[in-house]
Parts: sequence; structure tokens; C-alpha cells
Amino acid sequence: MTIIIIEDEFHAASRLSELILSIDSSYTIVAILDSVSNAKKWFSTNPLPDLIFSDIQLSDGISFEIFETFPVHSPIIFTTSYDEYALKAFKVKSIDYLLKPIKLKELETAFTKYEILSKSFLKNEYALGIESLLDSFTEQSKKYKTCFLVRYKDQLVPVRESQIAYFYSTNRMVCLIKRDNISYLVDYTLAELEKLVNPSNFFQVNRQLLIHFSSIHKIHTHFNGMLKLELIPIHTEEVMVSRERVKAFKEWLEAFNNNTI
Repeated sequence: MTIIIIEDEFHAASRLSELILSIDSSYTIVAILDSVSNAKKWFSTNPLPDLIFSDIQLSDGISFEIFETFPVHSPIIFTTSYDEYALKAFKVKSIDYLLKPIKLKELETAFTKYEILSKSFLKNEYALGIESLLDSFTEQSKKYKTCFLVRYKDQLVPVRESQIAYFYSTNRMVCLIKRDNISYLVDYTLAELEKLVNPSNFFQVNRQLLIHFSSIHKIHTHFNGMLKLELIPIHTEEVMVSRERVKAFKEWLEAFNNNTI
């Protein structure tokens, strides 16, 4: 079996090589690549190996940049120091990973998984799984707006995300409603706000309302498959989640709770 290692720490790469060969001396480590740029050069001129071990954070970027340029058709085992929250993405996408410092027993388990995977390995499906994983990490690393400067008389007042209950649109204006029920006009449309705020915390339930999870007081089932929400502070109009958005709304609620457990 041919293997490449993508790792910018010399000692970590050497140790991983030794561990791999201690498991099976017939394995061939064809390259140890220490940067995104070197890996891209290598992939552009060499055949794909049977298996790839790749660190995530490299000296000149993250290894995902490599696999965005060269779609992956070989199984990858990521080696990483990422915390458990970030690793949820790997679990969901069924992509294997090893936490540093790598232990022999865990490496042996990874090879066992590889043997099982290789018997039913579908390159196109695996490539789609990797692409989905990259999207997950891109989403996690994106910087969202966490503070808004709003006008109050002749002042600009900062409002932090944690203070926001919801945004609502009325008469071509958009208001920010704080959790203490104070409202301010903001210079954004709801469509713009939906892109600026963290979608893990905010959800646009209908054309008028973009709500923060913390504003939800009660959820009632309604006729025609819709949901009716009670918000805190109380909204002046009935708050309905349309039938078309109910599924996405439920998935958002589940994802929020899973991430806060």
C-alpha cells in the first residue's frame, strides 16, 4: 500500500512514519509533504496514493486548500489537534481522523477502518463527502457579525449579538429588537442580515422575522403543517413558520441544541 503524509512538523511526521511501518513494514511512504504549496506540486505530477494522512493546519494554510484544488479520490485520515466541537463535522461526514499525539492503538484502528472502507470504496461518493466536510469547516471558520452599531437620537449605540432577540421588517424598514424589548432601526434588509449573522444562532422564520434562538418561548403546532411561535419579548403580530420552512426550522433547532450539549 502506498501512503503520503502531509505534515509540517518534522518530529510528528517522523513519528507517524515509524508507527505506520511498525504496523506493516510492507507499506510504502512515497512522500512526506510539509506545506500546502508542496503538496499541490506533488499532486500535480504524481499518481494518487492508496491512503493519505494529512494534518489540517500547515505552515502556509490549511490542508483543505489542497483538496479543493485536487478533488480527492483516495481515502484521507486527518491528523489534528482540533477540539471535539470541530470534530463533529468529521463524525457527521464519516471521515476518519486521529487526534495528536497519535497513539499506536488508534492508528491500528484507523488502518482497520481503511481495510473495511477500501472494499466498498466509491471514489465519487467519497469525494462528495470530502467536499461536504470542507464546506462544514468553511462555514465554521467564516466570521459573522457579532455587534451592530445602531442609531439612538444623536448617538451610535453598540448592540452585541447576545442582546438581540430578533429583527423584523415593517413598512420597508428593519428593526432590531433587543431582549429587553428596546428597538432600533438598522440600515440592512433582512436578506442582508441573514448573510451577516451566524446561521447557527439566527433563523428567518418568514418574510418579516429573523429570530435568535434565545427569543423562542414556546412552539405550537398549527393547522396546515405550520408552526406558531411565542417570542420573548412578545411580537406585536402572530409569528408563523410557514409549512415550507418547518423542516429547515426543526433541523436548525436540533443542530443548535446538539452544538450546545
